[in-house]
Amino acid sequence: MSSDASDGKSLWTAAFMLDTVINWIIFLVYYILVVIITLVAKDQLGASMSEAGLATGIFIIGTLFARMWAGHCVEPFGYKRTLYLGLFIYLFTSIAYLWLPNLWTLYAVRFLNGAGYGIASTATSTIVATIIPASQRGRGINYYGLSTSLAAAIGPFIGMLLMTLTSFTFIVWFCIGLVVFCLLGTVFLRFKQPVAKLMKEVEDEELAEVKTEKKFKISDYLEPAVSSICIVGFFVAFAYSGVLAFLADYSRQLNLVTAATFFFVVYAGIITLTRPLLGILFDRRGENPVLYPCFICLAIGLYLIAIAHVSWVLLVSAIFVGLGYGTYMSNGQAVCIKLVPVERVGVATSTYFIALDLGLGVGPYILGFLRPAFSFSDIFAITAVIALVCFFMYHFMYGRTTGRQNGAEARRLTKQQH
Repeated sequence: MSSDASDGKSLWTAAFMLDTVINWIIFLVYYILVVIITLVAKDQLGASMSEAGLATGIFIIGTLFARMWAGHCVEPFGYKRTLYLGLFIYLFTSIAYLWLPNLWTLYAVRFLNGAGYGIASTATSTIVATIIPASQRGRGINYYGLSTSLAAAIGPFIGMLLMTLTSFTFIVWFCIGLVVFCLLGTVFLRFKQPVAKLMKEVEDEELAEVKTEKKFKISDYLEPAVSSICIVGFFVAFAYSGVLAFLADYSRQLNLVTAATFFFVVYAGIITLTRPLLGILFDRRGENPVLYPCFICLAIGLYLIAIAHVSWVLLVSAIFVGLGYGTYMSNGQAVCIKLVPVERVGVATSTYFIALDLGLGVGPYILGFLRPAFSFSDIFAITAVIALVCFFMYHFMYGRTTGRQNGAEARRLTKQQH
């Protein structure tokens, strides 16, 4: 499949920028709600701590199912129509937050809200992969990845701030307005879906037989070619999940609440400063010079959190966590896109984010299970060790072989695949 639709064109097209903004808002809404939904479940619906935690986890379950469907159907259904579908589900389920008579209703809304988020975010990630020129894939994905990473940093800050200043109802209406903006933006999103030619050839008997056969293959929903990157991504997200789940409580124990609030601001700032340079490095030197240091940085950041007793140590840890998890989040996606032909980008992207979502969802449950036996400091030290293990996992599963390609070889392989 040719990639002419993106080769030879400027990175900074209207479609690229609009798709990036839409993706940023989709993730922003998710992160605004994820940090306050536990409080809502406990304070407004009388949920226990475990029941409130399920309100977070069930969102991830809905996301996982939706990503598997979207990764399989985004090609035949159409990129833009898939985005519309996800955004409409996201909108209606966001409106449903205004009416939560009981805990079971909250669970249903969270599950469907996660489904809308999963479909929409898979569509935007697939769209951007077709827009970015192949020769600028690393740089383009890093710029695009800023939308996800900045949402992960700004969203919790906005959610916690609004919860102290306003009400849950106001926050819901704010999120509804953001999703409506995404729908309006999608109307003006213009790009060429590169699989159009494949759809026209569906009458060919051989392709029709392949299409029929593929309905029964797990590879329609999960991309085997990116399994190594996704396994590592799961554990990277698992290690980072401790920050999202426990930093607030931990900072209260240390009397570092103000520093913890600005933790995400520093995290966002370091990502913004380094992403362009890392994207250029990825394109010129390949993935190894970018990804190997990120595991070390994440381990250092998590260890600094474990030993933090003053504000400046916690803020320095945010720099290393940003260089670690923030770097892997976008560059891992760039590797996945590089490893597959263009018609498999949707499934590969879906598989990658399933792994990250699963790590973020499972991590707090398992680490929380350890909480009675270990202190918060111990838990962050454990996650630092997990980050170091990821370094060796990446090396033996990917880095020592495929990951050795330099930028020129990566572009050559990309052109061959496409």
